[in-house]
Amino acid sequence: KPIIENKIIISVLPFELRVGYDHNHPDSRNDGAMIRSRGLQTYMSGGIYTEVGPLTIQIKPELIWAKNKYYEGFPLWPRHYESTWQIRYIWFNTIDLPERYGTEPYTKLTPGQSSIRLNKWGLSLGLSTENIWWGPAIRNSIMMSNNAQGFPHLTFNTQRPINTKIGSFEWQLLTGRLESSGYPPPAHDRVIRGRILYVPKIEDWRYFQALTLSYSPKWIRGLSLGVTRWVQQYGDNAKATGSYFPIFQNLFRKNDKEEFGFNLTQDQAAGLFGRWVWYDSNTELYFEFAKNDASINLRDLLVDTDHSRALTVGVNKLFPTLKTDEFWQFNFEWTQTSQTESRLLRNALSWYIHGRVRHGYTNNGEILGSALGPGGNAQYLEVSKVKGFDRIGGAIERYVHNNDFNFQAFDGDFTRYWVDYSIYGFFEKRFDRFFLNASLFYTYSLNYQWEVLFDPNDPSAFPDTPEVDRNNWNLDIKLSYSLF
Repeated sequence: KPIIENKIIISVLPFELRVGYDHNHPDSRNDGAMIRSRGLQTYMSGGIYTEVGPLTIQIKPELIWAKNKYYEGFPLWPRHYESTWQIRYIWFNTIDLPERYGTEPYTKLTPGQSSIRLNKWGLSLGLSTENIWWGPAIRNSIMMSNNAQGFPHLTFNTQRPINTKIGSFEWQLLTGRLESSGYPPPAHDRVIRGRILYVPKIEDWRYFQALTLSYSPKWIRGLSLGVTRWVQQYGDNAKATGSYFPIFQNLFRKNDKEEFGFNLTQDQAAGLFGRWVWYDSNTELYFEFAKNDASINLRDLLVDTDHSRALTVGVNKLFPTLKTDEFWQFNFEWTQTSQTESRLLRNALSWYIHGRVRHGYTNNGEILGSALGPGGNAQYLEVSKVKGFDRIGGAIERYVHNNDFNFQAFDGDFTRYWVDYSIYGFFEKRFDRFFLNASLFYTYSLNYQWEVLFDPNDPSAFPDTPEVDRNNWNLDIKLSYSLF
C-alpha cells in the first residue's frame, strides 16, 4: 500500500508481464515499445511512484525481448518486377519502417512510462518518456497513439479541464526527441539497372514539437472539439535555423521562406477532432480529420480539402442487460489514410512519409500515429459484454495495406489489393490483485505483399490463387499484478 510519511507518498506500481506471438508474419499494433516481430515476444514493466508536495516522480522502465524470427517480406524478382521494387523504394527511402529489426533476437531496456512533474492549479510541467494518445479514436488515432515506443519529451499540459465562462479547455504542448531504428530496409544493397535503390538516411535525431487543444462548450453537454498539430525537423536543422518553436509558425505554406516550402527541411501535419457523448442513450460519436501536407493558404484549404487528408469516424454504444451494471458494448470505427481522388490532379504520396525528413513520422522504426501506416484503410466492428473491469467479446476487421503504393505501382489494379480479414476474440478480467487481458485473432491475408498469380491457361480470368495468400495467428496475453 502507499507509504505516507511527512506528506511524502511512495507507492509500488503494478508489475506487468506481456507475451505476444505471431506465427507467420508481424501483425500486432498499438503495443508501445514492442516491435513488429514474428515468433515469441515478451514485455516486462514495473516501478514506483513518489509524490512530494507538487512534485511527482514515476519510474517505470520497460524490458522487451523478441525472438525476431525470419519471415517473408516484400518478395524479390521474379515475383515482383525490378520496376516494382523501384517504386517500393519511394516508401522505403522516405520512412523508417524496417521489415525486420536485424537478424538476431532483439532485446531492449527503455525508460518506459517514466516521468518527473511539477503539478499546480490543474497544470503540469515535466519531463517524460510515457506514451501519448491524442484524439477520441479507440483503435486508429491518426495524429498520436501508443503504436510506437515512447520518446523523451518536455510537456506542459492540463491535468483536468480548465473552466471558463464559455466552457472548459484542455491542452498539451510537448517538445521531444525522436530516434531512428538503426535498421535498413530489405535488399538495401541490391543494384537495379546500374544503381543502388537505397539512399541512406541522415544520421541525426529529430526535433519534434506538437500541440493539442480541446474545447467543451458549456451550452452543449458532452460535446468536445479540438485541434492538433505536430512539426518535426532534424536536430541540426533546428540549430542552424533557430527554429525551436515551429509549432507556432507557418501554418500555411505562403509563410514559408522558400516558395511553397519545397526547400524546407520540416515535416508537419494538422487536424481537427470531435467527440459527442449522449449520456441519456449511452452513445458516443467521434471523428478525427487531419492533413499531412500544409495548404498554401486558406483558399487552397477550402478548395482542395481532400488533398493529403486522413479521416477516422466512429460510434460507441452501450446496451444494458438484465443484470445490474452489465452492458453490451458496440463499437464501429472506420479509418482511411490513403489518398482520395485528389491524387489524380495533385499527388500527396502518402501519410507519415516525407521527402526531406526521411525517417517519416516514426520513433524507433514504428509509426507514432495509426498502426495502419502509409496508405492504410480499415473498418473495425467490435461487440463485447462489459461489467466493471471485466470484458469479453469479439471483433471483425478489414484492413487494406498501403493503397497508395498499389495505385502507383500497379495503376490501381483492383486484383492486387493486399487485404487482411481478421476475426478477434478477447477476454479481460480482474482477480483480486491480478488483472488478465488476453486476445487471440486469426488473419487471412489476400494477396500478401501485393502479389498476384494469374492462370496461364486463362489470362483474362480474375486470379484466385491461394498460393499468394497467408494465414496468421496472433496471441497476446497481458498479466498485471498490483500490491493494493
